Amino acid sequence: MTSGNGLVDARSGGGFRVWPFLAKVREAAPLVHNITNYVAMNNSANALLAAGASPAMVHAEEEVAEFTAISSALVINIGTLSAPWVKSMHLAAREALARNIPWVLDPVAAGATSYRTATASELAARSPTVIRANASEVMVVSGAAGAGGKGVDSAHASNDALSSALSLARSAHTIVAMTGQVDYVTDGTRTVSIENGHAMMERVTALGCSLSSMVGAFLGANDNAFDATVAALAVFAVAGEIAAEKSPGPGSLQLNLLDTLYTLNEETLESRARIAEVA
Repeated sequence: MTSGNGLVDARSGGGFRVWPFLAKVREAAPLVHNITNYVAMNNSANALLAAGASPAMVHAEEEVAEFTAISSALVINIGTLSAPWVKSMHLAAREALARNIPWVLDPVAAGATSYRTATASELAARSPTVIRANASEVMVVSGAAGAGGKGVDSAHASNDALSSALSLARSAHTIVAMTGQVDYVTDGTRTVSIENGHAMMERVTALGCSLSSMVGAFLGANDNAFDATVAALAVFAVAGEIAAEKSPGPGSLQLNLLDTLYTLNEETLESRARIAEVA
């Protein structure tokens, strides 16, 4: 079963080619402008460097628009909010849209407070290229009744929030990349699942934030936003899966994940990625 853009259902014996997207990141070294939280800055920067991208953590109101203009992609993460940062986020998103620069919204802990929820909704209305979130965050931003997580953690399984992801993609005219035990990417019409990763990844802080930055890198280096998002999630999940196999605990997992992102090769990536279109 093949879609119009070349995705092939892995269950049919074919496979979505992930390697060309990672190879393009390594070749292009896209500059990824991150307005992200204090907890995630170091993790995200190191993950981007390991994958071959160039990270920048710039949030001052006086320079965010100017820096966005020279970047390959913008990533906005609302993990540690303050009024000046929110203003910077809006300025950067506006500049990205004006210059046709792809940008990613990570609505961390949307639903935890009214301020955070309002900020996530306002930014989602600024036409992000991709919204990368867990199931509870997707449900909150989509307006689903009874949504909300446990602070930054999801209280819902990604399978249970798939209808909310479809609804959000359609209403916000965006790509939704929803992560969980099974990851999903949808634009409201096409939906793809990625069944890689490891439960230990949930024990390392800011890995989800790092993944959002990774999506930015893949968008900045590749033209097809949907396919690039699928590839970014697959690369990160496969790397986490491999890293977990040689890690006795979360501390070594973080180190091994960076090493795996740096050394990941075509044969390993293509043989391990479990990607399928969802009917």
